[in-house]
Amino acid sequence: MNRLAGVTSPYLLQHADNPVDWWPWEPEAFEEARRRDVPVLLSVGYSACHWCHVMAHESFEDAELAEYLNAHFVPVKVDREERPDVDAVYMEAVQAATGQGGWPMTVFLTADAEPFYFGTYFPPESRHGLPSFRQVLEGVTAAWTDRRDEVGEVAGRIVHDLSERTLDHGGEGLPGEAELAQALLGLTREYDAKYGGFGGAPKFPPSMAIEFLLRHHARTGADGALQMAADTCEAMARGGIYDQLGGGFARYAVDREWVVPHFEKMLYDNALLCRVYAHLWRSTGSESARRIALETADFMVRELRTAEGGFASALDADSEDADGKHVEGAYYVWTPAQLREVLGEEDAVFAAELFGVTEEGTFEEGSSVLQLPRGDAADAADEARAADVRARLLAARELRARPGRDDKVVAAWNGLAIAALAETGAYFGRPDLIERATEAADLLVRLHMGPVARLVRTSKDGRAGTHAGVLEDYGDVAEGFLALAAVTGEGTWLEFAGFLTDIVLQHFTGEGGQLYDTADDAEQLIRRPQDPTDSATPAGWTAAAGALLSYAAYTGSEPHRTAAEGALGVVKALGPRAPRFIGWGLAVAEALLDGPREVAVAGPVGGALHRAALLGQAPGAVVAAGETAGSEFPLLAERPMLGGAPTAYVCRHFVCDAPTTDPEALAQALSGAGGREAAG
Repeated sequence: MNRLAGVTSPYLLQHADNPVDWWPWEPEAFEEARRRDVPVLLSVGYSACHWCHVMAHESFEDAELAEYLNAHFVPVKVDREERPDVDAVYMEAVQAATGQGGWPMTVFLTADAEPFYFGTYFPPESRHGLPSFRQVLEGVTAAWTDRRDEVGEVAGRIVHDLSERTLDHGGEGLPGEAELAQALLGLTREYDAKYGGFGGAPKFPPSMAIEFLLRHHARTGADGALQMAADTCEAMARGGIYDQLGGGFARYAVDREWVVPHFEKMLYDNALLCRVYAHLWRSTGSESARRIALETADFMVRELRTAEGGFASALDADSEDADGKHVEGAYYVWTPAQLREVLGEEDAVFAAELFGVTEEGTFEEGSSVLQLPRGDAADAADEARAADVRARLLAARELRARPGRDDKVVAAWNGLAIAALAETGAYFGRPDLIERATEAADLLVRLHMGPVARLVRTSKDGRAGTHAGVLEDYGDVAEGFLALAAVTGEGTWLEFAGFLTDIVLQHFTGEGGQLYDTADDAEQLIRRPQDPTDSATPAGWTAAAGALLSYAAYTGSEPHRTAAEGALGVVKALGPRAPRFIGWGLAVAEALLDGPREVAVAGPVGGALHRAALLGQAPGAVVAAGETAGSEFPLLAERPMLGGAPTAYVCRHFVCDAPTTDPEALAQALSGAGGREAAG
């Protein structure tokens, strides 16, 4: 029976034709395990996961192994991007038991969903100290049959240990100058001064930490913070992690130098980095930052936009090479011979020098990942010739087999994309990008939000999924709506953000300001997940804190402000100790220390004053623009135009400085302690 045929997850659909008799995560699967008295095999992965595909091909497509698996287990397949709550709970158990984690995640459960044996990828034959997957299955079967009491004891102990874990969420304390200074010092210690970024290999784009550094510089004038942000962005933009032909960033670099990426491209990375580079341009006027922001925005629209107006989740790392084999990076890498075939001898030599393509190769089998190495050749390259070579190579690459695309629309990641596209469009005079952001926001309202503003996590092909939204969905979608409200002057988006933040207050908030990743009325797992630390995206906890704080600044709502402050206690606790892993929380804390400032522009949307307000660097400032009469923005109430001229009011807690009609004066007022006059 093909139980996966009707699901909305592309990852699950990839397994629908396996000989393994997969179940989706549902109560019936566990009832079946209880009826048959067998354990559950939980396999968790995602569509763009290279090793998930490898294990599927090696093991789940093997008819003989599948026969054994079906006979002795109830196999359950989960898309971690659709069910981040299931993934988080069992990944916590895997990491506690083994000291490491990853995907595919392989967990054996009782019929009560209690875990008792863990792993990640298992090969078809034993190697490198790993048992084969068949050996693991046989071992678990033997333990289940012969040592059931021991299995039950292990499962009970794991669940008990997980339930005993407590989170230091900071209590009543708020992060202040001392904690943010300590966080900056911690980042400085981990900073890679030679290659940019933090730590060693593998190296991930530190989007949220960069947002903190830019805000900290704007508020305090700390030049070292801006330098780390700018140098890291420059290193990533020159590296192989950035697609030098088509724009957009890969998931991470396997090396310290940003040369060789893990080639999948995720919507969330590109949304976050698009916004980072736009904000870097806002701080410095860097032409390179402007180019990368726009190219990344164009990549998202070109490659990830769906027919319904939302944005797909990811592009795979793998694609078919010239021999028809699925190979990681095949779509992106080049050899000197391939350059000659497309460009001819003379231009191929130029391109090889420009992009760092060598006979030895920087990747596998003599192929190279395109990058822009530092040095005179790259910096002084003839711009027109480089653009011509880039266009010809991109056209030739379009003829290659393309990577697969995960078409599901994830609410949270679309919220991040909406914020990035709206701001990038506003900064650089690209109304088309604002339109794409608005269309995605319309899709979320139409398809993902119910009549009581409860979000569903995903949709695909215009059909809403069945899984409830988690905290990051509410926080990131509200963030996107608030950015859209600032850019468009349409108060409807503020209203929708209010609906979502109200749900956070009602269903995700616990005692002492702590937040939970799932709602109080969501499906109960063995533990209610709760994680305030950033991973590839802002933590739901800190994303919600930022949205609550911004909504309070727009409306003067004390409950929202109080909830934001309560949630930020965790930044006081974790920021000085682990700043790399709570970057968005630190960025929100910068906004809190700055006010955040509330900017009311009584006058036309898109005018000079409105643009100056959007380009202001004051951390987390909120902007309301439009005619005051009948405005949906409380900030604009009783703040009229003076003498018939557009007028701006800069306020904190609804207490305002003297109004101004001068865009330059407004820009100066919002430049921050260390900010430079906004480029424009």
